[in-house]
Amino acid sequence: MLWFFLLFSTSCWGIAEIFYKKGNVAHEPYSHLKTTVLVGVFFGIYSTVILFLTDVDIRYLPENFIRYLPVALCYILSMIFSYYGVRYIEESISDPIENTSCAFVPVMCAVFLHEKLSLSTILAIIVVVIGILGVGFFDKKGKADRRRAFGKKLAIISISMPFCYMILDAIGTFLDIYYTDDVKTTLLVHVNEGNLEHTANCCYEFTFLLVAIGILIYLKAKGVRFFDVGEDESNAQNSQNKTFLQKLYSHRNKTLAAVFETGGQATYLFALSEGTGVAAVILGAGTVIISFVLSRFMLKEKLSALQYLFIATIFAGIVSLSLLGV
Repeated sequence: MLWFFLLFSTSCWGIAEIFYKKGNVAHEPYSHLKTTVLVGVFFGIYSTVILFLTDVDIRYLPENFIRYLPVALCYILSMIFSYYGVRYIEESISDPIENTSCAFVPVMCAVFLHEKLSLSTILAIIVVVIGILGVGFFDKKGKADRRRAFGKKLAIISISMPFCYMILDAIGTFLDIYYTDDVKTTLLVHVNEGNLEHTANCCYEFTFLLVAIGILIYLKAKGVRFFDVGEDESNAQNSQNKTFLQKLYSHRNKTLAAVFETGGQATYLFALSEGTGVAAVILGAGTVIISFVLSRFMLKEKLSALQYLFIATIFAGIVSLSLLGV
């Protein structure tokens, strides 16, 4: 069952990346926020179910919610940046950069926790960094296309989004070490070996739900109809005449992304509960590879030969770090 959970999570997250790209489009101004809302809703539903299926102590959940808030906010903000970025840049570029966060976690552990890095780990990190720099440097055609379509300022902001994700996700993962690595040293209260990961996950996903509610209030205040998919008045009128299921279908890509994201999160947590330290890290490489292959065939994305070379370099570095268990 362990490897089934891991493979299922890898597949779900890889597929979710494709639907994130399909659902977050440039002509829909608030598509990234609407995606965040849908993910938050599905996360909230899943965490509610988990509370009844596991021995998470509900009495101390509010306190743990506050304690885990820095970690949850790092993860949530990183995902919002990702949703915004894929509105304008290729998934083939975005996802490999984002998932290189795993290369910076061991560096942070070495700097702040005084852990030693092996020579092989240092070399793998260098390989990843070279790949990142190469992908960005040789993205000349993509940069030119984005500047023509969206303007210079937005083109620069969009390409910075996966790097923002990478940094925030790395910080969140680093902080997560304090909370879920050892039940004896965790900052969460009244947890045990059996419910530590699930308690942390519930805190994260309920935080996501609250952020989703906050975004809904913001969109309402801005006069934005959640189910509108464009800016023109005829589209808004057509949206009002649709049933709820028809409206939800208009956001099917965002909804499917939320479903697959939640499915991957669910089985990943069960894998963690079985003690899958190194194996779970391999998910990062697997997710990137799946989303990259699917983006080539489903999204018809094409990059230059040099970009493919440097993305392959990133893959090699991520796989190496995963196999090294860092």
